[in-house]
This record gives sequence, structure tokens and C-alpha cells, in this order.
Amino acid sequence: WTNCQGTYLKKETGPGWTRDYTGEFGSVPGKRHGKGSSKVYKDGSLSATYVGEWKNDKPHGQGTYTIDGDKYVGEYKDGKRHGQGTFTFVDGSIVKGVFKDGELIEEQ
Repeated sequence: WTNCQGTYLKKETGPGWTRDYTGEFGSVPGKRHGKGSSKVYKDGSLSATYVGEWKNDKPHGQGTYTIDGDKYVGEYKDGKRHGQGTFTFVDGSIVKGVFKDGELIEEQ
């Protein structure tokens, strides 16, 4: 799949892990690039979701990542939290701040 929109289901990504994706693909065959949504399953059970922008098959730009009821809404770079973002945890606590290479560097 190149330079198009599409969907794949149950793509194996490791032992017991599969992924569904609906969205845009770029010039590299099968690589997520543009806007789309992905769901990750472990042994058939939903583990995490990501809805947002992609570049070279990784979250890049604005996106929302949800895992086990915790949610991060913010910026990504090369698959890691990078820039402004907000974590809302299942217990109701909220952390807002600036992230770099996946780590919180400044709480706001």
C-alpha cells in the first residue's frame, strides 16, 4: 500500500500481539504515514489505541494514546511524547507539561 488510505486488520507484530490500522499510507509500502488510528491487541484483548498523525510508521505530530484507561493527548516525535501534552490517569489525576524523548521535563 502506498500513497493511499486503507485498513489492515490483525497484523502480527510479535508473539501474541496484533494491530489494526485505518488511515493514510505514505510512499513506503505498508508504512503508516499521515492521519490514522491504530488498535493494539495482546492475545486478542485490546491493549492500547492511538489516534493521530503518523510519519514513517511512528506517531509523529498531534495524537491521543490510551492504555489501560490512562490517556495522553499531545505532541509526538519519532514515536515518543515530545512537546506539549496532558496525561489523564484512570484515577482522575492530571499531569500537564513538556515532554522530550518520551520523558516529562517540565510540569505545568
